[in-house]
Amino acid sequence: MTADELFLEPNIGKPSAKVGYFTSRPRFDRFAAAYRDGMAQLPKPVERVAVTTAFGPVRGYRFGDKGGTPLVLLSGRQASTPMWRANLPGLLAERTVWSIDSIGEPGASTQRTPLVGSADQAAWVAEALAGLGLTRAHLLGVSIGGWLAAQVAIHRPDCVASVTLLDPANTFAPLTWKMIAVSLGSVIPGMPMQVRYWLLSWISGGARADDSVPEGRLIASGMRDFTGAQPMPARPTQAELTGIGVPVLAILAGRSIVHDAERAAATARTIPGAQVEVWPHASHAINGEFPDRIAARFADFIAGLPDDNGTDPRR
Repeated sequence: MTADELFLEPNIGKPSAKVGYFTSRPRFDRFAAAYRDGMAQLPKPVERVAVTTAFGPVRGYRFGDKGGTPLVLLSGRQASTPMWRANLPGLLAERTVWSIDSIGEPGASTQRTPLVGSADQAAWVAEALAGLGLTRAHLLGVSIGGWLAAQVAIHRPDCVASVTLLDPANTFAPLTWKMIAVSLGSVIPGMPMQVRYWLLSWISGGARADDSVPEGRLIASGMRDFTGAQPMPARPTQAELTGIGVPVLAILAGRSIVHDAERAAATARTIPGAQVEVWPHASHAINGEFPDRIAARFADFIAGLPDDNGTDPRR
């Protein structure tokens, strides 16, 4: 499979519209190689799909073929489907899992139209789910993917069966200066790769980050080779949070540098019926640190939902 077959007509070189793009062909090729290597570490997808949205084409992968309302994974900032390497085996045990590469992030999806605000973010996800044939889905997102799942719950609850938020960024508490420093530092042109890997290790609680770690190599390439055009994610208002009507599981990382975990948990508990936990030993890289525990907790969470009735995953 060539990069051009996997990626959906990527933007290479600065486009006229305010959208994300790979800065040159060699840089795209470098990212594409890291992406393909990362995908090779995952269980083989049952299906690879391209769907049309108003904001650009979205690449989706279906893993497994089991019953129940499907689970859809939403990746973190500058990340994509390969970041779920540790999580897929456990999550696949009981249901079909989809992963979609986010519009505006480095991955196999391609942004064509600017994203103006939170409603646009929720809209492309809803359109992608519809294009996959999913009437409703459980959403599980980490970091900015958790923020995105929350936005879908706020703006497009009709397509959501539940949301599981893993240390969601700028959702329940302000970003810390440490996270702002990482965000700004990661996109500085010409930054040495050693520094980019140090930033990744810092946000991941000191975990190893270098070319030997597929996810680290991919995210570092995204930092270096892709220029995003995402608007600053707006933190939900209190009225928006208390208005969420879908089931919510929020797991906050006690060692996160993104926000104050206890403050975030207190705000998350204002969502009616939300299940909220702080895992004290987790960092912001919680999905890679505790994949089995997350899979088990997610299974317990949805087992108590009345509508998870074993129907076809593409109902």
